[in-house]
This record gives sequence, C-alpha cells and structure tokens, in this order.
Amino acid sequence: MLWLLLLVVIVAVGAFYMRMNARAERDAENPDAGSAIVEFGRAFPDEAIRALHSTTDRKAIFLRLHDGKAGFIQSHGTHYVCHVIHPGKVRVNTSESGRGLIVHFPDFAYLDNAFEFQTAAEAAEVSLWLLGSFAPKSELEDAPSEAAQTAQTID
Repeated sequence: MLWLLLLVVIVAVGAFYMRMNARAERDAENPDAGSAIVEFGRAFPDEAIRALHSTTDRKAIFLRLHDGKAGFIQSHGTHYVCHVIHPGKVRVNTSESGRGLIVHFPDFAYLDNAFEFQTAAEAAEVSLWLLGSFAPKSELEDAPSEAAQTAQTID
C-alpha cells in the first residue's frame, strides 16, 4: 500500500513538473506586454509612458516617455530588461525590409539588434523617439501663443 501511495505521489509531481515546464515555454514564446509595462514602471517609477510600439515578435517594446526620452523593454522569457534612453544616445539605421530598425546601443552593446515592426510608419516613429527628434504639436502650447498674438495686434 505504501508503494502505491509513493507511486501516485511521483506521478503527480511529474505531471505538475511537465505542466509548469509547458507553461514556462509558452510564456517565453509569447511575452505579455502588460507585464513588461508593469516591470518598466517598477524599474523607473518616475517615468510616465505616453506611447509604445511592440516589435512583430513581441520580444521588445519601445516607449515614448513624457520628457522626450525613450524607453526600451526586452523580454527574456518571463524576465524583462528595462532601459531609459536619452535622446541621441543610440545609433539607428533602417533594415532592408523598410519596416525595421537596426539599433546600436553604445552603452549597452549586448542589446544591439535588428527590430521589425508591423509597419514602416511605426519604425519611423520609433526612430524619431530614439533620436530625440519627435516633438508633437500640442494644442495647449498653441492656445497661449495665439492669445498673445491677439493681444499684441489689439495694442
């Protein structure tokens, strides 16, 4: 009777191990963007995310942050590497497909890679974030300048 109980326990542990192994493989192949954003927020709590673009394989996410900087999250299974990139601190080239970027991080050479996006427009926007050239026009910034011009023409 004791042998039968021991055999049942061994089979249960083996089934649990196989199930958890399959789950880890599935998570490694299909990283979760939500978890990545939470990890970035945990690593850099003072950085506000304004926009993000994920690569086609979903293993890397590029973020536009609130103050002109860019963020980068790379998935390594269930673990994430998070970095804040200051404008102009990377070198960016387009890939042959036109929908990708070849990014060189001088400070973090192990992150150098070619990243493919869904569209060429996404790749172009991310390259602008990384190079610090992205300056969207804000409606709030335009309103005071128009009011000031109106006030000057009245005087």
